Amino acid sequence: MNPLQSAKQIVQDFHNIVDQNAKGAAYKAIEQYCSDDLIWRGYYPFDELQTAENIASKFWDPLKNSLQSMQRREDVFFAGHNAMADDGAVWVVSMGHLMGLFDNPWIGIAPTGKIAALRYCEFSCVVGGKITQTTMYFDIPHLMAQAGQNPFPNSTAQQLVQPGPMTHDGLLYEDRPREEGAKTLALINKMCSELGQWQSDLPLEDELRLSWHEDMIWWGPTGIGSTYTIERYAKQHSGPFRAAFSDRSKTNHIARLAEGHYGGFFGWPNFTARLTGNFMGFAPTGKSAEFRVIDIYRRDGDKLAENWIFIDLLYFWKQQGIEILNV
Repeated sequence: MNPLQSAKQIVQDFHNIVDQNAKGAAYKAIEQYCSDDLIWRGYYPFDELQTAENIASKFWDPLKNSLQSMQRREDVFFAGHNAMADDGAVWVVSMGHLMGLFDNPWIGIAPTGKIAALRYCEFSCVVGGKITQTTMYFDIPHLMAQAGQNPFPNSTAQQLVQPGPMTHDGLLYEDRPREEGAKTLALINKMCSELGQWQSDLPLEDELRLSWHEDMIWWGPTGIGSTYTIERYAKQHSGPFRAAFSDRSKTNHIARLAEGHYGGFFGWPNFTARLTGNFMGFAPTGKSAEFRVIDIYRRDGDKLAENWIFIDLLYFWKQQGIEILNV
């Protein structure tokens, strides 16, 4: 079995145990499939955790107690070597929803007794047959909105429960041709170079057309929302976002990879920027803050067609002096 397939199998085996409803399943999965010095990064209020006991007791067990009979509804699954580090490690990406019956409170969010789905994306680094790092971002405001407790009602785009890829081919359980992954990674690199620093002299829509299909879909986080076509993306997110911030730092990624037509990256943080304009219905503060972001992409031909975005907006607003969660 090649390194990518071996790493995928380890992550799938880990998921098969951690997703079980049996008591202690998360601790068992971490103990069996993760290294003793595992680093786990999650959205605020979890931040960085270590040891199986901490990760299980502070994140997995409370979540599974809240989302009873939890299921993993996976939409994207792929693996690759990290383009940001020549260390031989394989990163495995899983994206979708963790769905269950929201029967008990979770981090201050009141339960509904109804079905709920927490949008997530997870990057797992596999070295020597063990998961050594996990970065798992999850859209907490998305769950709050389903529970009728949306903290961000002024979205410039559309709030909804997000589907997987339009092509229904995001689960790469089998190998894909290496050249396809190379094309995807090259396109992502090109897009990051062209758009990542906001320095193009082109009009915004023409700048976007360098990397994106005209009918692109940007699946954004709750508080910003999702938008469709270059024209609406520029109007409903990219334009307002650039207008709200200044002094953006250089982009930094811990991992960037691709397989087949899918790829993505994350940072901790990705960049910093100063809030000098109105954003998400809030007035400018003049404060600089870190952005923790995951981007997952689907390539179609020589352009990007879909993009799933995870932004830790609770952490961002905390840095601005606004506490959304009562934890």
